[in-house]
Amino acid sequence: QVQLVESGGGLVQAGGSLRLSCAVSGSISSINAMAWYRRASGKQGELVAAITRRGATNYADSVKGRFTISRDNAKNTVYLQMNSLKPEDTAVYYCKAESGSWYWGQGTQVTVSS
Repeated sequence: QVQLVESGGGLVQAGGSLRLSCAVSGSISSINAMAWYRRASGKQGELVAAITRRGATNYADSVKGRFTISRDNAKNTVYLQMNSLKPEDTAVYYCKAESGSWYWGQGTQVTVSS
């Protein structure tokens, strides 16, 4: 069984920062891509950022220059550093990991107040 456990969400004022973490555990072989996805209430979901095993990254236009995705392969952990947060960043953030199949975390709420 594979588990992805996110942490680091919470409530922050606009302009503030949060760092999300996602640790992958269980019966999983080499993890290829890892990513963060978000879904705001009443809106379509959005792929926020992704990173390959070698560290190549890509970002949604809405977060470029503000968010940074990184990973620690030895720890099977992916991070999302979120700076200059805006109220429109409010959403449930999910991490994803690919190892033949995609696995999802349970999500962590990020709320940005204006």
